[in-house]
Amino acid sequence: TDEIMQQEIRPLVAVDIIEQLHRQFAILSGGRGKDGAPIITFPEFAGFSEIPDDDFLNVVTYLTSIPSLEAASIGFIIIIDRRRDKWSAVKASLTRIAGAFPGNLQLVFVLRPSRFIQRAIADIGIKLYRDDFKMKVPIIMLNSVSDLHGYIDKSQLTRELGGTLEYGHSQWIHHRTAIENFAMTVKTTAQMLQTFGTDLAETELPNDVQCTEELLSSHTDHHSKLKDELKLAVKQGATLLTCIREPVTRSANSKLSPDELENVATVERLLAQLDETEKAFDQFWTKHHLKLEQCLQLRHFEHDFREVKLTLDNLMETQAGFADIGDSVTRVENLLKEQKHLEEKGQEPLEKAQSLALHGEQLIQNNHYAVDSIRPKCVELRRICDDFTNETKKKYDILGKSLELHKQLDKASQWCEAGIYLLASQAVDKCQSQEGAETALVEIEKFLVTAKEHQLSNPKEFYNQFDMILTPEIKAHAQRIVQKLEDVQEMFDKRQVSLKKLAAKQTRPVQPVAPHPESSPKRASPKITRPAAQENTSYHFQVRRRGPAAHNGNHALCHVEGRAGSAMLIHHVLLPSTSSCHHIINELIETERVYVEELQSIIEGYASEMDNPNLVHLIPSALQNKKEILFGNLPEIYYFHNRIFLKEIEHCIENPELLARCFLKRKEDLQIYEKYCQNKPRSEALWRQCGDSIFFQECQRKLDHKLSLDAYLLKPVQRITKYQLLLKEMLKCSKNSEGTAELEEALATVLDIIKSVNDSMHQIAITGYEGDVSELGKLLMQGSFNVWTDHKKGHNKVKDLARFKPMQRHLFLYTKMLLFCKKREENTDGHEKTASYSFKNSLKMSTVGITENVKGDNKKFEIWYNGREEVYIIQASSVELKNTWISEIRKVLTGQLEACR
Repeated sequence: TDEIMQQEIRPLVAVDIIEQLHRQFAILSGGRGKDGAPIITFPEFAGFSEIPDDDFLNVVTYLTSIPSLEAASIGFIIIIDRRRDKWSAVKASLTRIAGAFPGNLQLVFVLRPSRFIQRAIADIGIKLYRDDFKMKVPIIMLNSVSDLHGYIDKSQLTRELGGTLEYGHSQWIHHRTAIENFAMTVKTTAQMLQTFGTDLAETELPNDVQCTEELLSSHTDHHSKLKDELKLAVKQGATLLTCIREPVTRSANSKLSPDELENVATVERLLAQLDETEKAFDQFWTKHHLKLEQCLQLRHFEHDFREVKLTLDNLMETQAGFADIGDSVTRVENLLKEQKHLEEKGQEPLEKAQSLALHGEQLIQNNHYAVDSIRPKCVELRRICDDFTNETKKKYDILGKSLELHKQLDKASQWCEAGIYLLASQAVDKCQSQEGAETALVEIEKFLVTAKEHQLSNPKEFYNQFDMILTPEIKAHAQRIVQKLEDVQEMFDKRQVSLKKLAAKQTRPVQPVAPHPESSPKRASPKITRPAAQENTSYHFQVRRRGPAAHNGNHALCHVEGRAGSAMLIHHVLLPSTSSCHHIINELIETERVYVEELQSIIEGYASEMDNPNLVHLIPSALQNKKEILFGNLPEIYYFHNRIFLKEIEHCIENPELLARCFLKRKEDLQIYEKYCQNKPRSEALWRQCGDSIFFQECQRKLDHKLSLDAYLLKPVQRITKYQLLLKEMLKCSKNSEGTAELEEALATVLDIIKSVNDSMHQIAITGYEGDVSELGKLLMQGSFNVWTDHKKGHNKVKDLARFKPMQRHLFLYTKMLLFCKKREENTDGHEKTASYSFKNSLKMSTVGITENVKGDNKKFEIWYNGREEVYIIQASSVELKNTWISEIRKVLTGQLEACR
């Protein structure tokens, strides 16, 4: 239907009726009446009455559509030439024109048949049938063209009608088709430009260099083709204009007819339209092309930024690994060389970063559209460069201090050795005489003068000078040197006393004993404690944690217990070990009832009020439709404790031994706390955003709560941790009784739930792992370790460096995979730090092996991969933690072996 309607609406063009026009039964010669009315001539045409109605209507409709609206509004003059025809032809022509002429008529001229009889019949017929023609305009019957000249000027009539107007029908058809083709070309070209412009406007800018280059090339090619089309259309219009004006160009006396002048105006208007369209398109293209070029510049900048940033990050990570300050002059000098090598290695990346930052600033100065994206990257590049430079300077300062320290310590040690050698080399027999004693005293005094060179005469000043680099090992070494100095000085003092006595007066010879380095003074030297694995492990590689979570990595609940811990510890400490099991059961039931009431108050006083239409206006927009985020699955927890768990433990008042079974029976149900704790970070973030709103203040006022909602949202976390305390107390009072085994199993169940909750909260913080962690099997263990890597195929120097410098990694042990992650902590609006774990590496458990003991450190173990091509040395914070992990890994490997069998 749409196609039919479009066909009906589309105006007729010459090409549609080209055959009918060539028959020439009606023409628009271009002549005009005295008032400018267009003239349509119906020349003598033998088969006029046989022309189909549709053909006649199409031709007449087309001819009336050509003159301008102004000329057509005057009305058309019709000239019907039937001089060689009969009255019947005249009648038929008038009847057809009267019934089908689509335009306004002004006059109808009829050149009547020239033969006498037909003329007479025509005179009578026109009088008899004039009313039948239903024409509202005069019909003027003319005997000859001379009569016609009385109405219409000869210059507006063709030669066939005795006029002087030049008219060639074939040329007229050619001009009409050319003009209409040109008009269609202009329209099509404009539509093509508009479509292309729309496509350009709707094009999304790509995110990589290659796609941007391809898009720019594609759009540029398309633009060039359209410009060629425009040039071709303009050339076509200019050629057509020349053809229409050709008679005037050929003869200065020639004049264009009104229709030809209208044709000229039409073509000129179309050319002007083309020119305007081209200017608008060029303006739009200039802006779009600039944006595409800027987009390509941005993508190049972003690509270069990522590459430079990665290089700089690796450089900074390498620099951060240079934590060693050396334990000897030789070691420090080697470290300085390594630092120098790292500085030289970093020059090229730093220059690239500075150059890229400068390029980014130039883009900003050139009014780039992505200023907000470019400027932060420039700032970041300059910051990293400054950080590397400052850190390098700091490293040089520290290593310089360290070198100066060790040189002083070496000088002091050498001085001590020289002093001991001096004392040992003084001949005993020569010292027996006064002269010999004085000579020995002079030697000692000269040597003691050199004590100023080692600058260790004031230990306090020495410690203040090098305090920033005094590690426990260096401090212990310095203390040994200081003690040695004091011992040697005391030896010199005693020798001087003896020699002065000998020099003052001669007494009987005393057989002195030559001093040795081991001859130390009577007062004991201070003990210097060193780590058991001092030779293999530097102090700064140790992982230090606080609290009971240090051994199993359970950090997620530790920070929560900070708030809840006071009440729990008071209960745990004050509950006497001699209390009866009934007392503990009562304590459990009472606290459980309070817990259920608190959950109910949260749900009814806060969660339900969020649906109260009277309080909706108080709810901040950031909280809208986020009730599930704020409260998590708290309603599910309340339902379980209120309807199930509370009732079951109430049955244990008379039978305390049933308590353990309650926990064992509801092991799966208690897993709901895992979901709650996983949502807790999102809940806390939302609370920090909306916690000070009037809505919460109003709810707290109605409930008469002293604490705000966030304190109550902590209750579930506190409750799941408290169960273990109560179960431990039950174990104390039920020791060696019949239900001890079940209580131990129940306690293990609760601890396992807490561990599972804790592990899951760490697991959701893993970032950068491309796979699905749910496909790795059960999460068995997780925790932080020092990790050294050793690649068998690597260069020896790289291997030594890898062994020497540990990486801080957080390990996640699954049944199918071992993940290595880097822990990152970020402050959230001044609140507690939020930890995330950036994925670094993974090992399939089906391809690993384990070495339990590493020589020199009982806290280390090895995991090797792919036939020891890669070896990971892992250092735990304690022997217990190491053994726990080894046990769990052994279970995984044993299970895989059994599965293979």
